[in-house]
Amino acid sequence: MALVVTLAVQAAALTGQVATPALADTAPVAAQQIVPIPATMEALPGETFVVGPTTRIVGGEETRAVADALAATMRSSTGFPLLVSTAEPQPGDIALGLTDAADLGDEGYRLDVSSAGIRIEARRPAGLFYGTQTLRQLLPPWIESPTVRPGPWTVSGVRITDTPRYAYRGMMLDIARHFQPPDVVKRVIDRASAYKLNVLHLHVSDDQGFRIAINGRPELTAIGGQFSINNDPGGFWTQAEYVDVVNYAAARFMTVIPEVDTPGHTNAIVMSYAGPEANPVLPDVNCTRNTPPQWNLTGAVGYSAMCPESPNTWAILTDIVSQLSAMTPGPYYHLGGDEVPASTLATPRYVSFVDQEAQIVKAQGKIVMGWAEISQANFGQPGSPAAVAQFWNNGNPAGSGGDTARRAVQKGMKVVMSPANHTYLDMQQFVGSPLGLSWAGRLDVSQFYNWSGSSSDPATYIPARTTGGVTLPAVTDADILGVEAAMWSETLRTLDDIGFQMFPRLPATAEIGWSPQTHPDRNLASFVNRVAGHGLRWQLQGQNFHPSPQVPWRVDVAAPDIASGGRTVAGDIASVSTPGATLEQVSATIDWGDGTSSAATLSGTAGTNKTANGIYTATASHTYGRNGVYQATITATRPTGSATARFTVVVDTCTSTVSGTHPGPLVVNAGVTCLAGATVSGPVTVLPGGSLVATGASIQGPVSATGAAMLELIGGSVSGPVTLTGTTGEVEVEGVRISGPLTLTGTNVAVAPVLAGNIVNGPLSCTGNTPAPVNNGQPNTIRGPATGQCKGL
Repeated sequence: MALVVTLAVQAAALTGQVATPALADTAPVAAQQIVPIPATMEALPGETFVVGPTTRIVGGEETRAVADALAATMRSSTGFPLLVSTAEPQPGDIALGLTDAADLGDEGYRLDVSSAGIRIEARRPAGLFYGTQTLRQLLPPWIESPTVRPGPWTVSGVRITDTPRYAYRGMMLDIARHFQPPDVVKRVIDRASAYKLNVLHLHVSDDQGFRIAINGRPELTAIGGQFSINNDPGGFWTQAEYVDVVNYAAARFMTVIPEVDTPGHTNAIVMSYAGPEANPVLPDVNCTRNTPPQWNLTGAVGYSAMCPESPNTWAILTDIVSQLSAMTPGPYYHLGGDEVPASTLATPRYVSFVDQEAQIVKAQGKIVMGWAEISQANFGQPGSPAAVAQFWNNGNPAGSGGDTARRAVQKGMKVVMSPANHTYLDMQQFVGSPLGLSWAGRLDVSQFYNWSGSSSDPATYIPARTTGGVTLPAVTDADILGVEAAMWSETLRTLDDIGFQMFPRLPATAEIGWSPQTHPDRNLASFVNRVAGHGLRWQLQGQNFHPSPQVPWRVDVAAPDIASGGRTVAGDIASVSTPGATLEQVSATIDWGDGTSSAATLSGTAGTNKTANGIYTATASHTYGRNGVYQATITATRPTGSATARFTVVVDTCTSTVSGTHPGPLVVNAGVTCLAGATVSGPVTVLPGGSLVATGASIQGPVSATGAAMLELIGGSVSGPVTLTGTTGEVEVEGVRISGPLTLTGTNVAVAPVLAGNIVNGPLSCTGNTPAPVNNGQPNTIRGPATGQCKGL
């Protein structure tokens, strides 16, 4: 199903870009960390959804694959089961569903978040997949963690309707200059699809190597696949491995486009048939500048070509094109066509070559695609195939630098926009970078986002031009199929190298391809602020990136609750994310909640000139003077900002601990009973002098306490009212889903009771408490009035 939808989108794209709904009349809300920016986004004040231990992901069988992928991501970080179900949605669920709403097209989605639940709907599974990518970005960044984090896992109320501007949103990866195994390419697919890219253009052959096995032609990989650039190790994929990657991409709604560059960039093919190792020897395929041909494993270009007059050339290419086409269900085959100077292959011979190969591609039922130099060929003539020109020139687009695209438009060809000085991911990002080239410039985020001054609009990049008395047409939205960022691999050996060059620049191209042409938040200033929150996500995913100084990277802190059997707490306290900041630039201070503070020690992996720094670990030691439950705070600070996380420290207080499932009611009459993520299948009653500490618990009944010594409910849920009367010690109810009223009466304690961030399905009532309760800046969501001392909480 995934592949069918992708193919339908791509084929439809030949008639123009995908329609985008008009912007909402309401003022746009803060877009938080969403990249690409959605078409419309409206805040729902007072609504907050909390992912909890009973949250399910529900939908039909046709949504199962998308639901399973979302659940897998969220389970790792939340620790919740997040059951995937085909049952009817209930309050507290995340619901995925298909709809016949025509305005969503094949890739659009609608996402609604309220306190009662989350719903994502789309016409096709691709839209559901993109909706879940947006949901992941609405959740706290720690949702990407491969290990359990403390949460809370909240999503502010919002209504989003989103469709792409262009049907083609791609990334090219060169596995020819430096060979990459399938697992590396799969990781690239994971990262690119998360930003709603839907094309993986795979450059599988160049002068330095041929990378896909072709049946009946083992010499292409045995000889042509043995090297990489600079004499680095080569390699190739079997056809089974190639098909596996194609299917992996399809499951993430990406279409693979294979490219075997011809007639130039073909030295690996020529060496396979006309070099000293060739068997059989077919010297007539060799139109390189060397006779006999020889390996050139440098970055030189323009010296190689296959001969258009050779029947062996066409026999070889027919086998390559037919087999790759058969293994690739997408609508396109990319024949290359770039950088063939007339001194290597005269223009009439080049045109003849492209014309003849285009017919081979057409015979396989594919649409011809090539670099924009192919616009010299005879497309637009009777009997010529449909074709797409990929524009990559980095010259002045208002001058002759845009002519290859103009000539393509003149011949009725569609255009994919990939100007090298705005989309080439292999270009260096700063002076002295050990990765990348610089022939198209040193390109940071601003050059990727703004193509012309402060404009990021591909449709105005190449205006009409008159030359020699002939006016060549402008390249407008009607001509543009989409955009693509290209990753050539001359200097890139590892997945970390690729990641460093991909991020944060690839999301800029993704936004240009997806988001509306006109949108108040579609600008560089908004983009860098939104993408700043993705640094932590990449750190958690183990994804390398360049901490560009153009991005105001944030500080994020996560601190789990601590339960100590003694009065001394020591060791790892918190995780601190601060992309681009060295350990010397970051400090952390802990307020232990007992009136004392101390500095934490930070440690972790430092960044280099080709790797981002890791998440730092804050360690500290503190001894409390008495047993109890303390609300501690850690604050991490870097020169550009700070972040704070609160955590609970339980010191030597649990006289009994309940975990797993406790059947029936639970009565606490003495000591401190701790519920550590437990499920209690009945009411919980705390008698005078007893204490209850429940963290992440599911209590299937009401909670009532009279004269308790201490009462802590942190996270989790209570199926019924919570009634607390006359508590003599600490009171905290935070981040709990309560399906009934919450009543707090007659406490007389040293520290103000805390009622914060709860979802209460009923009134919130507080009377006679000394001091009055507080919410510590985390408002409660209630289905009823807040009365007495609880007004404003």
